[in-house]
This record gives sequence, structure tokens and C-alpha cells, in this order.
Amino acid sequence: MISVAGELALCDRRGALFFPDHGLLAVSDLHLEKGSSAARRGSLLPPYDTAATLACLKTVIDDFSPKIVVSLGDSFHDGEGSARMPELFRSRLAALMAGRDWFWVSGNHDPDPPAGIGGDSVREISVGSVLFRHEPSREAGEGEIAGHLHPCARIVQRGRSVRRRCFATDGSRVVMPAFGSYTGSLNVLDRAFAGLFRRDGFVAHMLGADRTYAIAGKRLLPG
Repeated sequence: MISVAGELALCDRRGALFFPDHGLLAVSDLHLEKGSSAARRGSLLPPYDTAATLACLKTVIDDFSPKIVVSLGDSFHDGEGSARMPELFRSRLAALMAGRDWFWVSGNHDPDPPAGIGGDSVREISVGSVLFRHEPSREAGEGEIAGHLHPCARIVQRGRSVRRRCFATDGSRVVMPAFGSYTGSLNVLDRAFAGLFRRDGFVAHMLGADRTYAIAGKRLLPG
């Protein structure tokens, strides 16, 4: 459990963030239909990303039973992704959305509302003392929950290099890992993260097989 601007949240090992006081589940960068997007450009990827991402999302929703779900942008890999999604996956997504409030935050890959999917489309949304948006701001980020950068962290443990997706936080803001099955990641020591976090309180919560692991910033390595 972590605290962000006074709000308690659980970093789930699958890459979701749950706020128990609000019954709110946040995920980021699903990049649904990335495989079909690549195929349109002539790059053939196995067309299993949407199925895998929705299956993982279902396990998280089943475990937490949230009242609210916030998807922090780049939910679809491109602006036509929602229209291109096969009916089978649209039905699976509709089942996950049923009976709860669902917010699609606009991202750089999907700036417009998803076509025919339902839910509410927003640029950002505030709940309690936290603000959910896609891209982290370069200004003071107290209470900000963002995605976009796909953070990961690397350490050396018992002589072995370990690199995992992670939640990056200093207690004031969180940058969430990408949830999508075909998404890449960027080391939190990359210059793209420069200035986002206080050095003294920076922690990477690395995703493990059974839980997350809180790793102090001073232990992190580039690469």
C-alpha cells in the first residue's frame, strides 16, 4: 500500500492501481488493437494482444470489484482502434464495464472518444485529492496519477540483472506502468523522467510474479 497526496492506494502486481476508499481502479496504456494497427502498416504481429490484455484486466476487476474504472489514455493504439475491435472483444469489454462507472482519459494515441464503446471520455478527472491524466505534467504534480511513459526499473539482485515494469512514485505523484500486453517500457532513469520526482523519496514498485517490490531509487540502474 502506498500513499499519494494522502490517498491510500494498492499497487497491484499486474500493473493496476486500486484506491480502496473510493472503490476506484486505474489502469494505463492498454494499447488495445496494437496488433491490428501494426498489420495495417505491413508489420505482422500475432493478433493476440487485445485478447490477452482484456483477460488480464478481467482478473484484476474480478479481484477488486471496483465501482469506478479509470483508463489513463492510450487505451487504444490508434484513433480507429475501437471501431476496428472485433465484436467478440467488444462484448468482453462491455461485460467488464457493466454496472460500474468507466472513464476513458484521452491519450496521445487516442485523443478522441472511442467509437461505440460506452463509458465517459474525459481529458482528466479528479477524485478525492488525486488527479488522473494521461501525460505527467512538468509542473508540481501533487496528487497526479499519470501514464504515458511506460516506466520500468532495473536492479542487480544476487549477481543477476532484473528488469521489470514498475510504478514510479515519490509520494506526491505516480507514473503508472503500461498495462497492455504488447507495450514496451522505458527505464525510470531515462531523461524523459527527469524532474518528475524528488530524489529523496523516489521509489520504484517493480512488478513481480506474486507481488510488487518497493525498490529505493538509489538502488536503481540504467538500461
